[in-house]
Amino acid sequence: MISDNYNRRKFLKTSGTAVAGIFLAPQLIKATGKPTRKIGIQLYTLRKEMMADATGTLKLLAKMGYNEIESAKSEKGNYYGLKPKEIKSITTDLGISLISWHVRIDADWQQSVDEAAEAGQPYLICSVLPENGQTVANYQRSGDVFLKAAEVCKKSGITFGYHNHSSEFEKDGQQTLYDVLLDHTDPDLVKMELDLGWVIAAGADPQYYFNKYPGRFPLWHLKDMDAKTKQSTEFGKGNVNINGLFDHVKQSGLKHFFVEQEEYSSSALESCRYDLDYLKKLKYFN
Repeated sequence: MISDNYNRRKFLKTSGTAVAGIFLAPQLIKATGKPTRKIGIQLYTLRKEMMADATGTLKLLAKMGYNEIESAKSEKGNYYGLKPKEIKSITTDLGISLISWHVRIDADWQQSVDEAAEAGQPYLICSVLPENGQTVANYQRSGDVFLKAAEVCKKSGITFGYHNHSSEFEKDGQQTLYDVLLDHTDPDLVKMELDLGWVIAAGADPQYYFNKYPGRFPLWHLKDMDAKTKQSTEFGKGNVNINGLFDHVKQSGLKHFFVEQEEYSSSALESCRYDLDYLKKLKYFN
């Protein structure tokens, strides 16, 4: 564990920020030994576009250069109106990979797992705690629910994970609730999708978690965030050191990351292009 007075500026954008290192995520290495850099996107970033024309929007993303996607539950269903076999076929034809989608744990959990298996995605991510209330006891109960849900996923060859927001970094007494959740779950069964924008917005430190729980974070939501407004923005315009985060790929256990942005300077599509161009200029992707 690192000390409480750890210098968080390493993860905030400063004039002296260094270019990212080149640690390699295992799944991003070709058989030749040369790294490939897959860039994913959470489809909620383009939620209006996906609702209007899911197939057309996926084609646009593939043409831009995104090659992995994560879906989210919408009014039209888990894949914005597409059936599991449909999105599997479309993404295969486009040369992009469906990695996961966000879902709640409810009475239809087995159906969610079955659909994920049918779509061919390796992860299923819960984005809402099953137990309400900011207490240690509720987070421990949520951890118990996660373990049972993860066992169901495992039987279908799917990995279960949990996506945080900012409330998980609040405390109950002296205990940080996110730490309670991590300590109360089996790291082999329950993985974490770390939303780095919300971590920073909550005043927490990503490296604290990378140090204390190495390998627990195979998925990231890569997001720049305005620390004052608590709103997402294009890369390089907020207070998250996007470059510096890639210094910790190996330590975190990263396998896939997804660009996510909820608010935009102009439009969702233009922000997606901007963020992609920003990433491609970093040393990690070259």
